[in-house]
Amino acid sequence: MKPAPFSLSLLAGALLLAGCDGGTRQQAGPRADAQGKLHYGAIAFEPCALAAPGGSSVEAQCATLPVPENHDAPDGRQIELAIALLPAKGMAEADPIYMIAGGPGQSAIESFPMVANAFSDVRRNRHVLLVDARGTGGSNPLLCPGFMDEETLADPANETPEAVARVTEACRDELQKTADLRYYTTGDHIRDLDLVRGKIGVERVNLVGVSYGTRVAQQYAAAYPQHTRSLVLDSVAPNSLVLGQDHARNLEDALDAQFQRCRANEACLTNLGDPRQQLTLVRERLQAGGIAPVRYRDPVSGEWREEVPRFGHLVGLLRMYAYQPSMAATLPLLLHEASQQRYESLLAQSRMLASEMGDSIAMGMSLSVSCSEDAAEFRSDTADADTVLGNLLVDLMQQQCQVWPKGSRSENFRAPLSGDVPVLAISGELDPVTPPRYGDEVVETLPNGRHLVLPGQGHSVLGTGCMPKLFAQFVETADAKSLDAKCLDRLSAQPPFAGNYGWEP
Repeated sequence: MKPAPFSLSLLAGALLLAGCDGGTRQQAGPRADAQGKLHYGAIAFEPCALAAPGGSSVEAQCATLPVPENHDAPDGRQIELAIALLPAKGMAEADPIYMIAGGPGQSAIESFPMVANAFSDVRRNRHVLLVDARGTGGSNPLLCPGFMDEETLADPANETPEAVARVTEACRDELQKTADLRYYTTGDHIRDLDLVRGKIGVERVNLVGVSYGTRVAQQYAAAYPQHTRSLVLDSVAPNSLVLGQDHARNLEDALDAQFQRCRANEACLTNLGDPRQQLTLVRERLQAGGIAPVRYRDPVSGEWREEVPRFGHLVGLLRMYAYQPSMAATLPLLLHEASQQRYESLLAQSRMLASEMGDSIAMGMSLSVSCSEDAAEFRSDTADADTVLGNLLVDLMQQQCQVWPKGSRSENFRAPLSGDVPVLAISGELDPVTPPRYGDEVVETLPNGRHLVLPGQGHSVLGTGCMPKLFAQFVETADAKSLDAKCLDRLSAQPPFAGNYGWEP
């Protein structure tokens, strides 16, 4: 088992109407000085480019802002927050948008290029601000290279909770040289966000949270209701959720839904067999061990490699592929090949996954959040014992949090968000991490909230189908209930693979 994938993703979208909330056109927004440098309130920006997949880039303005590591000790150690501004394409409204990334541990600045198209319409009249959460990206990142070291990951001896704890201790000791790990929590992040809001001189902001970012957005709105105009919650984590606790069961439910789609497809079932039965067979073989090393070609470098297939390879792929229906559609084929004791695809895809994830999650920041806010509520559940993931994730995190410094969370941290703040919650029907019932739970206490479920979709759906236009309309009107969301009915799930060349009509 690769420790990193379990802990990494502990938990990972216009037709603009006329403004109708009484907002005024931006009078004190970004202004260029005589040298052409852009100033937004008290923050000066420099032109920069945010790297996008495929080698392209997104033009932006970048800045840094020193803030106290401990907000309650303002004269203590300072850390730098990395900030990026994407100016509105036209005349801007006074309230910009904060995009808050997931994880915990993802950088908003590094993540934005992957969702930039989802913001194309909303940027017609609103600035977008990206503030890397402290401990991520360019904000004093708390990286744990040991969790991505190839030799560490390839050694089966490092798959035990005890070994993971040792790697965690090593990371803790290294990071504590430059950071007090107690001050990298959700509460610290929202104080940073409000400090930036004050620096740029705006009264209210719109928050767009993705996955874990939805927790941040809800906590900000609860702490600063006077500064919150609207929330968009993409792949919703309710405040009641202990991050990671439900993941085994949620993943199992998502896999059941995906496998049922293969059973309902004659070509898939005939050519590849029942994927649940194939999974049981492959799981038993991998857990029994004794499989000889398999030679396969690294899909990233092209080099030939040799590795022993292990249960961890399978679990990592099932877990991460379930996020995206397009990748989940390949699972029947992957399981069929593995059931035939052809493990080359399993190893190659696992290798590609590890390469893609890289250090995209700042593990130290993720641990500071989870260990401070959730660890005390982790519970092994006998009901999860028969699932693919079992209690492995919870057990690993408990081991890690035993050795990780813990900060604090607000007294009302678990209280559901309430009040009249306008909220648009969106979920993917097949999301294995934040299933639609989470979005239902959040809007229950929000009279101006609405929850949309995108048919056949997975995790992080803001950029899917017509969602970018609905997103822009909502931010424009701050009225989720008036949205005409019929266009989402056109969405459907990716057909499952029925053979080596994809699905068959």
